[in-house]
Amino acid sequence: MFTQALDATQRAITGFLSEEMARLGPDRVAEGMRYATDGGKRLRGFLVLESAGLFDVPAAQALFAAGAVECLHAYSLVHDDLPCMDDDDLRRGRPTVHVKWDEATAVLVGDALQTFAFELLADPRAGDATQRVSLIGSLARASGAQGMVLGQAQDIAAETAALPLTLDQITELQGNKTGRLIEWPAEAGAILGGADPAPLRVYARAIGLAFQIADDILDVTGDAATAGKALQKDAAAGKATFVSLLGLDGAKARAADLVEEAQTALAPYGNKAHNLAALARYIIDRDK
Repeated sequence: MFTQALDATQRAITGFLSEEMARLGPDRVAEGMRYATDGGKRLRGFLVLESAGLFDVPAAQALFAAGAVECLHAYSLVHDDLPCMDDDDLRRGRPTVHVKWDEATAVLVGDALQTFAFELLADPRAGDATQRVSLIGSLARASGAQGMVLGQAQDIAAETAALPLTLDQITELQGNKTGRLIEWPAEAGAILGGADPAPLRVYARAIGLAFQIADDILDVTGDAATAGKALQKDAAAGKATFVSLLGLDGAKARAADLVEEAQTALAPYGNKAHNLAALARYIIDRDK
């Protein structure tokens, strides 16, 4: 049932973004935006739709927040892949945007995706005025200098640090770089439903950290063709990871503990949260 729900979400978000981006025209930046948002697991959008569903928010309304976080995430990947950042040639099994076009186009595509995310949240169909302001403000904080961008800066700084990061420092870094854009979509459903986001925040923080630990495990044990991106780059660069600090078995055990923590946090929602509980398990069982 979870797999079917995830597949349905992927189709719904793909169709929504295709429709919303149709008005952008045929120019290179718009083409790059469509290219960058095509494919992917849509886990962040899934979190929006499932969390909104806990409070009976219509999917047609929640799709604006789901599409927004997918655009914001895609922008972060486009910029993260640039030569001045991680310098990756492959993303989702295809050439990265700067490889397919050029660096300037990639920068502009990322910029346009970021602003398009907030355009979607500002749409009257996304919610009432109070909801839209709350969504816009919280996504700005989650993705900016207090969240994802801070995490990116911390990651870059770690590459030239005199000593490898400690476990606490890596946890903080990844909580910003990856975790904040996993927390936001879970909380978005509560914002749209006028509910307390605290249980969903606990859930999302746990799966956000589990997601990064799983990525570190895949970087060591995964297959590049299946993952659709280059692997073992962190080890080659000598960067500290959850695997290097905890060991492979220790990292797997920590991820499993986080899944249990996440599932426990969903108790107030009963069976309505079964797909969110299954997502927590999927995050550490995935192969890409």
